[in-house]
Amino acid sequence: MERKTSKTKIEKRSSRKTNKELAEAITIIKKKNPGFAKYLALPVKKQIELNLDQIDKLVKENDAIFIPGKILSSGILTKKIKVVSWNASEKAKEKMKDSKTDFVEILEEIKKNPELNNLRLIK
Repeated sequence: MERKTSKTKIEKRSSRKTNKELAEAITIIKKKNPGFAKYLALPVKKQIELNLDQIDKLVKENDAIFIPGKILSSGILTKKIKVVSWNASEKAKEKMKDSKTDFVEILEEIKKNPELNNLRLIK
């Protein structure tokens, strides 16, 4: 059973972030979707890093996913999906563009979809 993280603890973690944009994103998301904010607020050592081939195994065609970490470029994507993430390497962005995958950074997605509806969390 997964333990619930309080909004107060998420706020404390976000205040320690040196990247002000990330801290802002965590603050916005915690109000609407604390489950997503919990993973974004994790310490750097515990943040998720996924390669494109790992993502390809976890998703179906036309999925919309949220990855609270960084996307790396190893492998290829064979499916057309929407990926919302904090960061991606330049090579990963190029490969996603080649595979017709829509990559959106978290702050851009928050402006369009503040509650992050219809996104599946990949952790």
